[in-house]
This record gives sequence, structure tokens and C-alpha cells, in this order.
Amino acid sequence: MTKGSDQYKKPVTYAFIDSQNLNLGVQNDILNNKGKVLYTGRKLDFKKFHDYLHQKYHVDVAYLFIGFVSAHTALYAALQQAGFILIFKEIASHFDEEGLLVTKGNVDTDITLFAAARLFEEYDRAIFVSGDGDFLSLYDYLEEKGKLHLILAPNRFSYSKLLNKYRHKLKFVSDLRPIFRANKTTRSGDRREP
Repeated sequence: MTKGSDQYKKPVTYAFIDSQNLNLGVQNDILNNKGKVLYTGRKLDFKKFHDYLHQKYHVDVAYLFIGFVSAHTALYAALQQAGFILIFKEIASHFDEEGLLVTKGNVDTDITLFAAARLFEEYDRAIFVSGDGDFLSLYDYLEEKGKLHLILAPNRFSYSKLLNKYRHKLKFVSDLRPIFRANKTTRSGDRREP
């Protein structure tokens, strides 16, 4: 085959990132049932994370699925400047049992739609950043099609054990020390987006 043939073509790699799962998974402290700290939350540097995905896994496009809050336009601009393509989801808000306002932009369906339908023909390999077991059917489908490359769960102490089916493709964002900011700036349990 010639050098311009498909044999020498670099595979196109897309990343699909559940922003809330990632953000809460790395920034919140994880305690065992006796109250002992298993993991101390840290603040992710999204620019360094984007660069890591590009350099380590040759990610061509990184889609960040995120709930839209009009007051966070500066955050969205910073994420776009870091290199992410943002896919916005309407958010729902409710008060938790402690009376705190919780906002949630459930992006699972959107990630599945984009990875399995809208963008499926555009990429050769997919990387997912989420510790959510709800994606297992999607992972099974992409594995069958030869497109599931990697699952990056935010934290090794709080991810769905359903993902152990893909242990050979499972890594943890919390283990990547150089992509975190020097100081944790939010308290444990904070529900803000990245």
C-alpha cells in the first residue's frame, strides 16, 4: 500500500466527557464508612487535562457535555479556550435533604446520542471520561464495532463497578497528578460545575 492509503492513516480519536461526573469525581473528598478519608479532592486544571488527552491519547476532538447556566459564561469561555467543544444541556434544579440548591444537567443521553449516532462515522476510536455505569450498553456497542479505546473514570474510589468489565481499558483521572491545580479551592460536597 502507498503512504497515502488507509493503512498509514492516523486513527481519528474523539473524547466524550461527562463534565459533572468528572468534576465532582475529582474534587470531592471520598470517605469510607468509618469516616476515614480515602481520597482528598483536588481541583482539575482543564487546560492541562485537554493537553494530556491530546498528547497521551492523540485526541483530535474533545467534547465536554455540560449543563448550561447563564451566569457561567466566563467558565464556558475558559473551557472553550482550553480546547474543548462544549455541548450544552438544559439543567434541572432542586433542593436536597439539607436544603441546598442542587443543579443537574443530566448529559448521559446526549453523550450516547453523539457517540453512537451523530458523530459515529467521524471517529475511529472513542475515549469516555465518566465513572457512570449507565454507559455500559454504549461501551458494549462500541467495543463490538472496534471503536472503544479507553474509559477514564474520575476516581478509583467512586466509580461504577460495572465498568470492571472493561478493566483493560479503564484508567483513573485522579491518578494523573500533573493535571491538577496546586490547591483545592472548593469544599467537599460542593456541587458546582468545573
